Parts: sequence; structure tokens; C-alpha cells
Amino acid sequence: MEPRSQYLELPASRTDLRPTYHFMMKCLLYSRMETGLLSNQDFYDEDVNVYIAHLLDSMIRPENLEQARRYLSPYDTDLFQRLAGSKDARLKYTIYKTNADFLLISLGVFDHKEPAMAKKRPGSGKERFFHPTEEASVGRGRTYYRFAYTYSQLVNGRSAGISEVLEKLSLGFDKYLRILAHMRGEYFDLIKRLSGGEVYHLERVANENSRFEDLKKKQDRFLDLYLEYKKTGSIDLKAEIEKLVQEIRSLDPDFQFEIPRS
Repeated sequence: MEPRSQYLELPASRTDLRPTYHFMMKCLLYSRMETGLLSNQDFYDEDVNVYIAHLLDSMIRPENLEQARRYLSPYDTDLFQRLAGSKDARLKYTIYKTNADFLLISLGVFDHKEPAMAKKRPGSGKERFFHPTEEASVGRGRTYYRFAYTYSQLVNGRSAGISEVLEKLSLGFDKYLRILAHMRGEYFDLIKRLSGGEVYHLERVANENSRFEDLKKKQDRFLDLYLEYKKTGSIDLKAEIEKLVQEIRSLDPDFQFEIPRS
């Protein structure tokens, strides 16, 4: 077992290393008791405890984060646009589930309401900023889990355990946020460890990586379309290329291209 997958509980009379999953589950169960949000109170949700503990445990493994990063979208519009032309139920399930998971952890553990998504708004000659409300962020998480639940039924079957867990996370999203918020303050103490500047830097790196990947995909698509256009001279392809050029320029202002006149 890798060192990052183990922990030593202090104080302890013995020096036995334990899986970090046990630490996550212990903190989660204590948090449920201390907040009064006990397991199986509204419905059976011990399976949700297992899911959240594994999710928290996965966050300390870089390989899991790297894999998940491919499916994350910082904006609703980006996510819906990415899925608009797809008929792949498994891809939709994975994208909705991954974004819901990260929103749950972002809001619950890091108390982070997406300042990077703030938009400028004119007012009284000054630039002001507004952020998504907490209700909007919670609503997104609840909705993403609901969509993930729907597509999970198509991919995994109606009776699959994961489908039931995703439905419960959608129904009780607010409750599980409160439990994680308690864990944040009582057991993780992350707010004191991560400054606002550090969180901003982490967001900036993640957004830059996402922008780079999006740019690379559009550039590859551009080359494919242009080669096809040179063979066919299709007017439709020309229009699609011109649109794609504008999208690439929005990501890379130095990119310059004009279709040669025939």
C-alpha cells in the first residue's frame, strides 16, 4: 500500500498504519453524530456513507484527480455544450457524476463558491463583481447528481447500487454538504491551512490546463476540417472552419488564419 494511502492515528498506543479510507469514514460518521444528521434518519443511506468516504479518499490520489480532470467543466454552458451532440449515455453519466462529485467536495470541504466564475457587471461607472449564489451552486450539484442518476440507470441498470446512491445524493445534497462542512472545521481544518491566494492559484492552474486541452482539441479539429475542405471545397466546411477559427482565437489571440481564395 502506498504511503499516501495510509495514516497513523494519534494518540495511539500502537504504531499500526491504517488505510486512509478508514480515517475518512470515521470522520464522516462522527460528523453525522455531532450534527444530528444520523445515518438512516430520512432513508437508508449507509451506502452514501461508503460512497462519500471513498470519494474523499480518492481526492488524495493524484492519478484519480488527473483522470477526473478530463471530464470537469467550470461552467454549465461548457458542460451542456460538450454533451449536446453526444448520444453516449456512459459519457454523459461520467461527466455529470464527476462534476457533481467535485461540486460536493468543493462546497462541502473547501467552502468554495467558485470565485473564478465571477463575471463583471457595470454599475455607477465602476466595475462590480457578482458570484453565483449559494443556492445556485447547491442547485447545480443537486441537478448534476439527478442527471447522473438518470444516465446511471441506462448504463448500470435500474437496480444497480450506484444508481440508488446517486439518487440519494441528489435528494439529500444540502444535508451531505452540512455534514462535510462540519468535517471541514472539526477534522480537516483546511480553511486555516489554505489561504485564499493558494486556492486561487490552484484554480488558475486547473483552468489553464482545461483551456490548453480545449485549444488542442479545436486545433486538431481545425486541421482535419481544412484538409477535407481542400479536397472537396465544400461551402458548409468553409463555414464550419471560419466558426472554429473564431473559437480558437478566443483561446489563443495570436492564432491567425484566413481561407485562401480559390
